[in-house]
Amino acid sequence: MKHKRALIFLAFFGLFSSSLIAEEADSNFETIFDGVSFKGWLKAEENPDTWKIEDNAFVTRGPRSHLFFDTKGKPLKNFHLKMDVMTEPNSNGGIFFHTKYQPEGWPYFGFESQVNVSQRDWRKTGSIYAVADVGYTPTKDNKWWSQEIIVEGKKVTVKVDGVVVVEYNQPPGAVAGDRFKRVFNQGTIALQAHDPGSVVHYRNIQLKRLSD
Repeated sequence: MKHKRALIFLAFFGLFSSSLIAEEADSNFETIFDGVSFKGWLKAEENPDTWKIEDNAFVTRGPRSHLFFDTKGKPLKNFHLKMDVMTEPNSNGGIFFHTKYQPEGWPYFGFESQVNVSQRDWRKTGSIYAVADVGYTPTKDNKWWSQEIIVEGKKVTVKVDGVVVVEYNQPPGAVAGDRFKRVFNQGTIALQAHDPGSVVHYRNIQLKRLSD
């Protein structure tokens, strides 16, 4: 009887495992951070030592700096990006998209998906910074959450722990501003180290390109 139960369990587990493998295979997500090196990423020349790798995560510890994904000449237009994020108290960070590499300064191009639980800036996690802002977030410091950015045409959806917190559609006739180029275009992804007092962790970074 025990032998029979074991066979049934193994058969069920095998089907379950196969289902998971098939789901992962069909997702077409690419892991773009190996957890142990900066391979595939470009550190800004401004304070590059701010970026550390600890416990399989990029961690910000120091003055302002940005870490740019190297698209290798194939800029991102429509895509689905997801990662795990964790902040320590009073920390500010961000995930830029449709941006371009800069050696220093705040990214001039693209949009920023805000990362902020308890830092004084009222724009909280999930906001599209200064475009579609939220003043409340269900996330907590010292606890991992998932943050997803899905760009399709002139629309961006931001999910936090699987829940949609922002859905922004660019209005017709929108043009690039004088200071920030906040219109949908194409580009790369950049992670933000905001300031010396902000410690932010980014891990399990996965990307899926969507049809243009």
